[in-house]
Amino acid sequence: MAEDNSYESMLCVKPDVYVYRIPPRASNRGYRAADWKLDEPAWNGRMKITAKGKMAFIKLEDKNTGELFAQAPVEEYPSCAVEAVTDSSRYFVIRIEDGNGRHAFIGLGFTDRGDSFDFNVALQDHFKWVKQEGELAKLEASQTPPTKLDLSFKEGQTIKISIGNIKKKDAGGVKPRSMGGALLPPPPGAKAGGIIPPPGGQQTAPSVQTNTAPLLDFGSPVPAAQPSSDAWGDFTSAGSNSGKDAVKSGWVQFS
Repeated sequence: MAEDNSYESMLCVKPDVYVYRIPPRASNRGYRAADWKLDEPAWNGRMKITAKGKMAFIKLEDKNTGELFAQAPVEEYPSCAVEAVTDSSRYFVIRIEDGNGRHAFIGLGFTDRGDSFDFNVALQDHFKWVKQEGELAKLEASQTPPTKLDLSFKEGQTIKISIGNIKKKDAGGVKPRSMGGALLPPPPGAKAGGIIPPPGGQQTAPSVQTNTAPLLDFGSPVPAAQPSSDAWGDFTSAGSNSGKDAVKSGWVQFS
């Protein structure tokens, strides 16, 4: 398998574990911890479980120096790389490798059942995540890419927009505003119904009415006793009866 350069994460750390030499398995019924020499462990140190990509690694290190004693790569769980014994929950058989293609099976034991439980759960959780990632990748690969919708306008295509809540105004119902009846407000200080008097108590003189009557009224007779105000003058001649009649009738006779 090609080397994975992804980040290496820590899954579990146990500071006190034991390693045992185990005899070859005589049958396929599984390993038994009772067949080991449990009171004579071959090694004692610290255990770490790390993950790098899909792979998990069980590393056995020295407690003081951190020097690597053995390493067991795990591609899946449960598998032949990690196998529980049939007579105890605190012991497992793991397959270690040296990196040159050689491998060996050794016994791994925990002093406390809680530590062995954490060891088991850490491996289960990692490979459960690996399985979910694989199923998700298969699902994404099987799905066809969605077709893109073409929302552009074609030639000659139109769109109609309906806007609600807008009332149309009736053009016939609108009345024109009457400008003739509008009155400007009176200037400030003016009294209602009157004209502002001039300052200083001055009174305006009444205007002289001019006589717009015509200068000559040919329809009405002019009295004889009234002074002549005719613009044409009095052209009556003395001692002439015809002239008197002309004066009384208002007509002027030229002789």
